[in-house]
Amino acid sequence: MTALTPLSLLKSQLNIDTDLDDALLAHKLDAAEAWIGHHTGTPFAVGDAALTEAALQLAGYWYEQRESASDVTMRPVPFGVYELLAPYREQVTGYVAV
Repeated sequence: MTALTPLSLLKSQLNIDTDLDDALLAHKLDAAEAWIGHHTGTPFAVGDAALTEAALQLAGYWYEQRESASDVTMRPVPFGVYELLAPYREQVTGYVAV
């Protein structure tokens, strides 16, 4: 799957002006969009500002925090991403047969 969010937008958010990490950045963006789709229960939508912002924050965080161990507290998802995605989550109450 190729990311729907432009790579140039992620590079702008991260202040990256070289193409040395383009493949890695594209991978992080693709993974972020897939994660968002799984988290919300719906496919990633092109052009939705909140979903795009969540993808940029998530991909940027994963790019900057590539190691699973650090002296600082690590989170799998950065602060704010859950809040951006909350309105898109499919709300389920009670038992759902799978």
